[in-house]
Amino acid sequence: MWQAEHVQALLQQLGHSVKLLGMTTQGDQILDRSLSKVGGKGLFVKELEVALEEGRADLAVHSLKDVPMDMPEGFALACVMEREDPRDAWVSPQYARLEDLPAGAVVGTSSLRRTVLLRALRPDLRIEPLRGNLDTRLRKLDEGQYAGIVLAASGLKRLGLQARIRHIFETEQMLPAAGQGALGIETRSNRSDVQQALASLSHHTSWLAVAAERAVSRAMGGSCSMPLAAHATVQGEQLHLRAAWGDPEGDTALVTAQVFGVVGSLAQAEALGLEVAQALRAGGAR
Repeated sequence: MWQAEHVQALLQQLGHSVKLLGMTTQGDQILDRSLSKVGGKGLFVKELEVALEEGRADLAVHSLKDVPMDMPEGFALACVMEREDPRDAWVSPQYARLEDLPAGAVVGTSSLRRTVLLRALRPDLRIEPLRGNLDTRLRKLDEGQYAGIVLAASGLKRLGLQARIRHIFETEQMLPAAGQGALGIETRSNRSDVQQALASLSHHTSWLAVAAERAVSRAMGGSCSMPLAAHATVQGEQLHLRAAWGDPEGDTALVTAQVFGVVGSLAQAEALGLEVAQALRAGGAR
């Protein structure tokens, strides 16, 4: 709802009349199992796409990391907004950093990406599942079920919960998920009127970065069941893309790859993503 209200306010400043259609998705409702076991990222967008298809809604605002890599026929990613902090945050009432945890401490996350990265950093910890909205996750932490949890810094900041952040992981330590921290706006592909209204909200540099990241994920068959990280930064025309893949069974070391390239278009950014995916597979990623 924060995301929808944010876009609503920006569009109203441009002179548009905007109403919110509040919805609850399957991804919000199924909280007792990991996403990889109940249908993946698409559970957060399907009901919204039905509303678009039926004409009840003109656009849908998503956390881009929850949007499947391939859009269904008839739908389009019309806008990627300027990215918030893409990094992961460490949240704990007792321990200032992951390094401070005693051996065997319990850390909460249901992200396979975070699980393999945490294991690479601290193989002596217990990584346990954690689902639910931010309030639910923080409540479970405060009840003592976990010594600490890992969350997206962007979500905490957007909801005014920065004070809960004890430490933000640098990307060299915890590489983010593809699209993390970015908002994407989806429309029907034939709604050029809506796409035109959204044009001024789009942020070209952010879109180039997430296009490269999502291309890695798409080429690897990325979903919630893929323990994959991908993060790009853009300086001028130069894009730096890094990715990591880990074995969820913990049998092999992290596979990493990176590439630098000049990009001016989404196609060029996606080409770099394919290059990194090929390097990951060559290194043993599955």
